[in-house]
Amino acid sequence: MTKKLYVGNLSYATTESNLSELFGAVGEVASVSLITDRSSGRSKGFAFVEMAEDSAAQEAIAQLNSKELDGREISVAEARPQKPRDNQYGGGRREYGGGNRGRGGRSSRY
Repeated sequence: MTKKLYVGNLSYATTESNLSELFGAVGEVASVSLITDRSSGRSKGFAFVEMAEDSAAQEAIAQLNSKELDGREISVAEARPQKPRDNQYGGGRREYGGGNRGRGGRSSRY
């Protein structure tokens, strides 16, 4: 069964292939997902790596946590389950429950 790992403190230069190669040296990698900013496409500095076996995931944590990659000391830990989002619309518009963020409490409509 696969086990998902969180990999943090990544350099913006780190690629999915760098991570796949690094974690592949420990065990079989099922998938790598480098998280990027939607608007700029730039890395957010963290990723999720899925290892094919639980034992390989534990070994990856032991071997790779605090290891240097692309000039940064990375952190590797078991990923926590994603929390459900409260706002199903995901926007900042008032009609969808987003409120008046960034306007000092006043809406531009009034």
